[in-house]
Amino acid sequence: MQCHYFDAARCRSCTLMGVPYAAQLASKQERCRAALAGSATSVSWLEPFAGPENAFRNKAKLVVGGRRGAVTVGILDAENRGVDLRDCGLYEPGLQDLVPRVADLVDDLLLEPYDIPTRRGELKHLLLTRSPTSEVMLRFVLRSQRDLALLRARLHIVQDRLPEVVVVSVNIQPVHQAVIEGPTEVVLTRADALTMPVNGIALHLRPNSFFQTNTEVASALYRQVDEWVDRVDPAQVLDLYCGVGGFALHAARSGRLGRRRVMGVEVSPDAVESARRSAAELRRQHSDLGPVCFQSGDATAAGALGGAGSEEARPGAHTLVIVNPPRRGIGPDLAGRLEASQVGHVVYSSCNVDSLARDLEALPSFSAREARLFDMFPQTSHHEVAVLLERTAG
Repeated sequence: MQCHYFDAARCRSCTLMGVPYAAQLASKQERCRAALAGSATSVSWLEPFAGPENAFRNKAKLVVGGRRGAVTVGILDAENRGVDLRDCGLYEPGLQDLVPRVADLVDDLLLEPYDIPTRRGELKHLLLTRSPTSEVMLRFVLRSQRDLALLRARLHIVQDRLPEVVVVSVNIQPVHQAVIEGPTEVVLTRADALTMPVNGIALHLRPNSFFQTNTEVASALYRQVDEWVDRVDPAQVLDLYCGVGGFALHAARSGRLGRRRVMGVEVSPDAVESARRSAAELRRQHSDLGPVCFQSGDATAAGALGGAGSEEARPGAHTLVIVNPPRRGIGPDLAGRLEASQVGHVVYSSCNVDSLARDLEALPSFSAREARLFDMFPQTSHHEVAVLLERTAG
């Protein structure tokens, strides 16, 4: 991939830019192999999954800089001045076309960019997410509610100028810190969620919901985990850190004759509500779907392994647990509970192979059977690794 921003030293976020993509992939694979060499000695590594090396991002997280009527959208330099990257080649084609139009709209609305040195202005970030349906969610991150009424009044202009945008919201981030989002979200449109079809399952992303940045590679990750679940064919699946329910819903759909119970646990109530909506839609398509439920809670808490209902549903050899934690991993508490349980299989999806290796060391009763690298972020060293674990002792 060639990038004129990188060549001009305007942006160096893609740390592997210029390295042949095959070499990038081989290096990541070797990095993951080496990190897990001590904790996954018998693992079989599958072929890495890679999508396109450019034009893959379904999200644009744009720092707004410049001045009113002449904004920049992209990043900030070392002096906290805006660096305009509206032609970034990492965005999906539909998003590549949209970013400059959003920047022009902000200029025409005369929104004032937030200036870090003086702590003046309002608009901090523009966050866009694009679905395979070509629909888009647009979020304005403001310092305060000062411009909220203005955006409400001019929502029709936003919708006329950007017809693909179906969800518009305002996030209030009042603190002077390098934090993208604040705690308050105000949805301006009637639609409050972006529909994200993945492998025939409609996921619903609310403004604060998490979804992987690379739709093609995320779809492959879901398919791989679904293949492992189908191979094990557990009576029960517990999906911890389930987000909007992607892994859980795939596992429910692949259950045979409705025999499989599936439960997802997620700390975000909005994500749980989205997962429940998707489950209801999936049940209308598959009337023989087994029991599927989602609950809001801490996936690392003791109750997270409580099972999906009755006493006989409590985790045992018939249970497969899916974990997809943040970068810090599942940690010693949850690892200890998994180790002490009778759970037969674990599927671990990780964005940090180092925390994954530490967690696998804390699960000595499990052996890693298969692992696969998913290259979510070409041009960088970031990685996603999924591992199938089977209990072999205890």
